Amino acid sequence: MRVVMFGYQTWGHRTLQALLDSEHEVVMVVTHPKSDHAYERIWSDSVADLAAEHGVETLVRERPDDEELLRRLKEVAPDVIVATNWRTWIPPHVFTLPRYGTLNVHDSLLPAYAGFSPLIWALINDEKEVGVTAHMMDETLDAGDIVLQRAVPVGPRDTTADLFAKTLALFGPITVDGLAEIAKGRTDFVKQDRSKASFFHKRSETDLLIDWTWEADELDRLVRAQCAPYPHAFTFHRGRRLEIVEAEVSQAKYGGTPGRIFYREGDGVAIVAGASARRGRNPGLLVKKVRTDDGTELGAAEYFTHMGGYLTGRP
Repeated sequence: MRVVMFGYQTWGHRTLQALLDSEHEVVMVVTHPKSDHAYERIWSDSVADLAAEHGVETLVRERPDDEELLRRLKEVAPDVIVATNWRTWIPPHVFTLPRYGTLNVHDSLLPAYAGFSPLIWALINDEKEVGVTAHMMDETLDAGDIVLQRAVPVGPRDTTADLFAKTLALFGPITVDGLAEIAKGRTDFVKQDRSKASFFHKRSETDLLIDWTWEADELDRLVRAQCAPYPHAFTFHRGRRLEIVEAEVSQAKYGGTPGRIFYREGDGVAIVAGASARRGRNPGLLVKKVRTDDGTELGAAEYFTHMGGYLTGRP
């Protein structure tokens, strides 16, 4: 089939490579301009560069709603559009233009975790598996009929970087396999159960700030979710920003006020955590590695030279 791909960052790069390696003909690529957004500088393999290497025409757009783009789409006459990590709304007159419509590939098990940063949100929420969905695009974001869906397990100490690697490997195969189903003339795809749908916003600075009233296991997942190369979860100590680079749930139970720098346990320092911490029935967050506001990375035992004081939500 003749394919136009709308894609961005590493997800789009891997999808385009799979299409170039397949029996399909990539007749045009549409991608976003480079961005200074913190999350868009991560996993930023260039779709435009890959297309150029293979002599594929590329249009750069923030939004695909201009007359020149529509004219070129009509001229190249694709059988199908493939969209991967496209960050803005694609209007119906574009996604319905090809005779087979538009196949969107999204890194969650839809209908859950539609929208943005699904792997981070899923890890924070203790999901046992994550995955990738190939679905037909309709007027509601990430809500179209499911062509294929593939899942991978979340390991007990996985980070978002681990989940990225696991799910990225699915993007090329599910795209090519999804196109094979479409080429067969299939239209009996699985409708999404909208009662199970959830839609998540982009991560921002506010979402990285640690709330010490969360339980220790929730904070442990937040730290693993906000792993390198993503911005780390952070708190404030003595008025200065302190990033939590590595942590786990403590072995012992610690009671008192959430955020209290309390006790050395092994090679870490236990911080009191949880809304009911005053009862002393739950573990704390065992901080093992931190990064100061000048970029210095230290073991927690080296940084916290004295016990006492608090980690807080503001300077």
